[in-house]
Amino acid sequence: MNNRFLLLLLIASTFFTSSYADQPEHKLSAAERSAMPDYLRSIAQNSVFGIPTPPTSAVRASAEWEEIDALIVVWTSYTTIVRQIINYAQSETKVLVVCTDSNQVIANLNANQVPINNVDFLQIGFNSIWCRDYGPWNVYTNNVDSLFLIDWIYNRPRAKDDTVSRGVANFTGLPLYETTTSPYDFINTGGNFMCDGMGTGFASRLVLNENPTKSEQQIDSIMLQFMGINRYIKMNPLPFDQINHIDMHMKLLDEETLLVGEYPTGIADGPFIDSNITYVLNNYNSSFGTPYKIVRIPMPPDAMNAYPNTGGDYRTYTNAVFVNKTIIVPTYDPQYDTTALRIWQEAMPGYRIRGIDCNQIIPSLGAIHCITKEVSSKNLLRIVHQPLRDQSAAAPGYLINATVEHRTGITGAIVYYRTDTLQPYTSLSMSPAGGPPNVWLATIPAQPAGSTVYYYIQGTATNGKSMNRPMPAPTGYWKFTVAGTTSIADITPVLSAGTIYPNPSKGLTCIQLNTTAAANIDVQIMNLMGQYIDDIYTGHIEAGEKRVWFDTAPLAAGIYLVEVRNGNQVLRQKVVVR
Repeated sequence: MNNRFLLLLLIASTFFTSSYADQPEHKLSAAERSAMPDYLRSIAQNSVFGIPTPPTSAVRASAEWEEIDALIVVWTSYTTIVRQIINYAQSETKVLVVCTDSNQVIANLNANQVPINNVDFLQIGFNSIWCRDYGPWNVYTNNVDSLFLIDWIYNRPRAKDDTVSRGVANFTGLPLYETTTSPYDFINTGGNFMCDGMGTGFASRLVLNENPTKSEQQIDSIMLQFMGINRYIKMNPLPFDQINHIDMHMKLLDEETLLVGEYPTGIADGPFIDSNITYVLNNYNSSFGTPYKIVRIPMPPDAMNAYPNTGGDYRTYTNAVFVNKTIIVPTYDPQYDTTALRIWQEAMPGYRIRGIDCNQIIPSLGAIHCITKEVSSKNLLRIVHQPLRDQSAAAPGYLINATVEHRTGITGAIVYYRTDTLQPYTSLSMSPAGGPPNVWLATIPAQPAGSTVYYYIQGTATNGKSMNRPMPAPTGYWKFTVAGTTSIADITPVLSAGTIYPNPSKGLTCIQLNTTAAANIDVQIMNLMGQYIDDIYTGHIEAGEKRVWFDTAPLAAGIYLVEVRNGNQVLRQKVVVR
């Protein structure tokens, strides 16, 4: 046992007097606020448990919807809620229960008919239940290769909580990197962070306030080096959110979709949430280069019909957790829960949505997400795809492109599609794009106007592992509709073979458009991931032939997509740049 661990245990016994030793509140207490400077000095002056410098290879922080090997919970208080989390989660993944006495936990689970089929117990020290805030984060080298754990300095002076990541690292055998030593010393809390798995992170500006000796640029640099976050979006704290954690009012559902809490007009944090989302939409696109999609979900009043601005509980449905194919959501009152669960199910088709009554815990300023933490999969098969928007019946087909990757390599990828949920899927083998590594392509054949196309992607790794995206496919899927030609002007044909020339190209290049009616069009160039690169043309064209010119000289050699959009109609063709 090293000197730092002994000192932290001494600090713990000193700081945690009987007023909050058994169960510290989620909120920082006045006593803890006073103790925080001494706690930080103790960390700075002593050796560390893990590796105190950034990983030597670039890393990627995983998103919550990616596959996990384990879900961490802490058995201390609110055990009725924790017991239900264990029950729902163990059918999807290993559950790691941090506790002081595993026999006591087992007896409780047995007494309440909760099976113990996929549960392990970590009998290690802790102070509180809020493991989202102090638990480890997951990063991969080379997107999907080696898995590491990252541990920040907890923003509470709770010495035993701040060592739980060490216990998880010891149990899993995963390397642990810590932001504890200058110049990388960094204070943060897990409830105030979420990321898209593609390098974009979100937080409130609490992260700046809690690291006053560092500039925003220094904080961003630490997050880049330890977490692979190359774009760190920070929003204003909310006046009625006492802990300033973004998971209390928003959640990333995928790479371009934000679930955002919504109050009645002018109530509580409603105007401030709206202002933050407007800031995000006005200043940032998704990692695909497209505007974020926003799904709103109610922030309901408490049992006394009060909202936080009048002393009510901060009830939230965004404080939910992904557990592979299951999403566990806090619930409060059937009259509000019914709508919220429907919104969740419509946004995430095929996922098993499970609610747990959180009236007991929500007065403590947290719910399901706050008391759970993931350990990502060591054997991750990652699929990244931007779902297609609605398409045109005039299109010759619907190009599907996806990044499919695994540490052992990919042997194949398949698109499954259908236009009737009562009929079986049709499979299409995807082909390597031949440009960027790990990009696979296939084209779903054109469908009649009015059709709805349901589809998903499956990848198979060299080691035999197979994975779907969306993960619960075939019951889960993406979908788009095929618009008829009566609602939008035809572009016939827009990008049929040979209408981009020269192709391959390196310099001035022509796109030949032919329309049967006047149209307002947008033309842009993207990479094979569907990420926006540049606008080529935006404006009105008359019926007949139209030539649009663009220069490929500034582009690196590779394969790109030219996209022509006319209302809901989207047509694409590849162009090769030498």
